[in-house]
Amino acid sequence: MVIQIGVLCKWTNDAQRLLLGHFDTIHNSPSHIYHSSLPFSPSSSWLHKCYDTEFLQEVKVVKGVPSEWGKYSHTVSLDSCTLDLSYWNNTIAVGSRNGVITILNMTTGNRMTALSGHMDGVNTLTFSLDGKSLISGGDDKTVKLWDMQTGGIVKTFSGHTGSIQSVSISPDFTIASGSKDSSICLWDSQTGECHCVIKQQSPVQHVSFSPTDPQHLLSVCNDKVWQWDINGHRVGPTYYGSHIAFSSDGTQFAVCNGTAVKVQKVSSGEVVTEFHVANRNTSYCCFSPDNRFIAVAAGRTAYTWDITCLKPCLIETFIGHADVITFLAFSSLSSLISASNDGSIKFWQIGTPSTDPAMTDSKSEIRSVTLQAKAGIVITSDSDGMVKTWDISTGHCKASFQTPAKGIYKRDVQLINGKLIIVWCTVKKINIWDTEEGELLLEVDGVSSWLLEDLKISGDGSRFFSLDGTLIQVWSIWTGEFMGKVKINPSLWTGSFIVDGSRVWTQHIDSGYQGWEFGTPGSLPVQLPSIPPGGFHPNSVVLWDTGLSQLRDKVTAKVVFQLPKRLGKPVNVQWDNQYLAASFKSTELLILDYSHMLLQ
Repeated sequence: MVIQIGVLCKWTNDAQRLLLGHFDTIHNSPSHIYHSSLPFSPSSSWLHKCYDTEFLQEVKVVKGVPSEWGKYSHTVSLDSCTLDLSYWNNTIAVGSRNGVITILNMTTGNRMTALSGHMDGVNTLTFSLDGKSLISGGDDKTVKLWDMQTGGIVKTFSGHTGSIQSVSISPDFTIASGSKDSSICLWDSQTGECHCVIKQQSPVQHVSFSPTDPQHLLSVCNDKVWQWDINGHRVGPTYYGSHIAFSSDGTQFAVCNGTAVKVQKVSSGEVVTEFHVANRNTSYCCFSPDNRFIAVAAGRTAYTWDITCLKPCLIETFIGHADVITFLAFSSLSSLISASNDGSIKFWQIGTPSTDPAMTDSKSEIRSVTLQAKAGIVITSDSDGMVKTWDISTGHCKASFQTPAKGIYKRDVQLINGKLIIVWCTVKKINIWDTEEGELLLEVDGVSSWLLEDLKISGDGSRFFSLDGTLIQVWSIWTGEFMGKVKINPSLWTGSFIVDGSRVWTQHIDSGYQGWEFGTPGSLPVQLPSIPPGGFHPNSVVLWDTGLSQLRDKVTAKVVFQLPKRLGKPVNVQWDNQYLAASFKSTELLILDYSHMLLQ
């Protein structure tokens, strides 16, 4: 009986993590639990081992599966950059750059509804104390009051001449808004009138009512914290910092200032405790419900400190976001929510011993991915100029080479006639480098811009294509001889192109794929017949749907594979008729073998 209970506990724990991590996929298509969820459960988990035999006829994840459950239970990926987040009870409101407010379920991350009304990005959100109302502010210079039961706009507050950066609501329902126009407005929520304007010396970064005193509010401007009464009079001392957060009982507040976080008493300003985040400027902080912990965001990493110790001690480091964290909040004593500019929201478990290898905090982001299935390898190049070859069958790194291709420049790497060649652009020059020999083979002039939008080597390794604006140019990779150019019609162009041997294809929303054949040097490119919208690129029996992160069978249009949303949208994707290789905004590389999926 003890053994049975032990197995049940393992199954329940793993199943809960699996359901939370893949909720959207399972909710939308239960059958995907087999080929989009279970294969992505950690390799050492009981659930993965138990159902390992079920994977024989499903997609095989060669590389990209974590060894253990990570610190975050699940991730919600949105279609637009996440600017702010607020929550009440089991409901989360997320403001995005596209002007939409997305309402999520706290437990599952499931999308409940979307609120539309702002004409531009929604920068700030806050719920009323009873959770029945939501206040938002955006780049359209308006503040809006929403009814959470109907999803409708109750009132729109207009008067600011700059973007709204922060909103707050007092217990008596007075609304405060801080704007880039260097002012704070106090609004009557019943009449919609502004009864007080507090002029500031610079754009208002943050405004907040005191949790215990509705007659008292604080603002952050130009990294200074000012205190005011509701009549616009200065009260109390001025502090230095870029963000301020109150404790749940309202007796203390924390201020972020550079690498330091200070906890001070509201009544006197006395410093209670102080700690530093090594070599990183803090941008956001919050108290846990019991005021024992403070969570701090610094760049794309979050930290949790125990401030009840004699000397504050770091207890957790949360790594996983691919861009700057814009919001943090404790949803319980042991759970933390974070939102980021990478368009994702993560739900972290405090006290979980392991990290999720699927995401790292390295700055060496993968800049290019090349799948060369015939050679049995995937080639990656990162922002530090490191080129690596990966064994497709095992997912292990075979070799690493340092190159000068450092920074944000576009590049491509390919194994050509036994030589590992990397091509990248710097200061209007294209460099062609022999990676293994460590020598420059050629420099090509004539590039119109120092920062190309894309750069790709042809499939046969004979030439490379550059994309600058709407101009595609072609050169010989061995001689540097110019081989032609073509001007793209920018109408509804997706901004990407696909190279297939001596042919190049561009994708347009309204007209599908448009292609050109580049023949002998000096000849004009020949336009190819267009492939209609929704059609499949002729180079593969499957289509990669960038928007939905899906692979679809060319013949049946059946979804072959759905990428787990917890990984977010991939930056680079290459595929053929058996493998898919993808990289994300982190250093993670994903390799899938889906050949047996197509045989079913």
